[in-house]
Amino acid sequence: MLRKLYDWVLHWASTPYAVPALVLISFAESSFFPIPPDVLLIAMVVAVPKRWYSFAFYCSIASVLGGILGYFIGYSFMDILGNRIVEFYHFQEKFDKIGGLFNEYQAWAVAAAGFTPLPYKVFTIAAGAFKVNLPVFIFASALSRSARFFLVAFFVYKFGPPVKELIEKYFGLFSIVFFILLFLGFYLIKFVI
Repeated sequence: MLRKLYDWVLHWASTPYAVPALVLISFAESSFFPIPPDVLLIAMVVAVPKRWYSFAFYCSIASVLGGILGYFIGYSFMDILGNRIVEFYHFQEKFDKIGGLFNEYQAWAVAAAGFTPLPYKVFTIAAGAFKVNLPVFIFASALSRSARFFLVAFFVYKFGPPVKELIEKYFGLFSIVFFILLFLGFYLIKFVI
């Protein structure tokens, strides 16, 4: 089923509806859809490299807006809808641990989920369920999602189609290394300032 969804997402890159599809998939992935928008973003940048910046921008904005939907699902509709989404991704046992992360790290937990291959949709729902400060949630989501999508789009723009295979194969490793570097940067700034 996931492979069919993956192929369905990818096919939009060759249609005139690529940008609206990217926006819809980015929005939906942040709250319930299983396939990340990176798949379509990469294909679109390979097809039209000079538009890499606008594709990453649309993807980032839609993803943050979808994350806000996920937040409100967790905040207001956890019993009706949120628990079903969490169960679909088999995160029932980890959901309370995610709540603990929010209590201790708020923005860092959101940023980690927004940038890495962690299931961002589960974190957006958990952020609402555990009443994370909404402006903090939006800021951390905007920062991490933009960093992720602009980085992916830039690398595909800069290095062409071969980077598509490399990113798909090692995206988890790339994102973890970037997040560690980002965390260390903030940690050093904290002590320097």
